[in-house]
Amino acid sequence: MANKKASIKQIKVDAKRRARNRARRSAVKTAIKKAILAIQEDPANAFPMVKAAISALDRAASKNAIHKRNAARRKSRLMQKYNKAVASLNESQS
Repeated sequence: MANKKASIKQIKVDAKRRARNRARRSAVKTAIKKAILAIQEDPANAFPMVKAAISALDRAASKNAIHKRNAARRKSRLMQKYNKAVASLNESQS
């Protein structure tokens, strides 16, 4: 355990931040899972879920819960899945 008053306070602050970041990362994972599920079930109506996942990623990156490049990579992969699903849907309708 820390001895100095400042160190004790910093431990408390770190615990709060860790909990907050864990919640943000969890929300991001949930949003991505929902978006992927929506893409698999109905690509035509999945865009609102994809948009929500991208928003969650941007929010987490802006708060430094995840790295900005990590967010960019995950957004890119999600959009690739969405675009591929929509393209295959359009092909099958043509």
